[in-house]
Amino acid sequence: MDTLSYKTISVNKATAQKEWVVVDATDQVMGRFCAKVAKLLRGKYKPSFTPNVDCGDNVIIINAEKITMTGNKWTEREWLTFTGYPSGQRAHTAASVTKKNGYAALFLIVLKGMLPKNKLGRQLLKNVRVYEGSEYKEVAQQPKVIDINTLK
Repeated sequence: MDTLSYKTISVNKATAQKEWVVVDATDQVMGRFCAKVAKLLRGKYKPSFTPNVDCGDNVIIINAEKITMTGNKWTEREWLTFTGYPSGQRAHTAASVTKKNGYAALFLIVLKGMLPKNKLGRQLLKNVRVYEGSEYKEVAQQPKVIDINTLK
């Protein structure tokens, strides 16, 4: 019996097959769309997924201003931050975040909540680029366009 055929192969940083992917956020629901993007960032759609390694793809999100939210989440969903000073707790809504910092900041807040809360999660968050229009800078990487609706 050949025991080498039963070895589990773990991917490391050098052997990870990372790609560049473009996804379009036009008329997508924010939570469902970001959940699929988070799976792409982790690499969970790949057969060589390793939980403790950055083996996911680099994701470019275009048309971020055309994202939708169901219900009254633009004004009622809140994220809390703390300044570190007494009575320094602040509540931010999706409308206030996009007005002050743009749609990229909103996507990063939502994606950060869906990634691991450790060094790996912070590294994975650096693999996403968000653009409000349909133009993006990473043309030299030759990203492939993916229809996010085909993923589960």
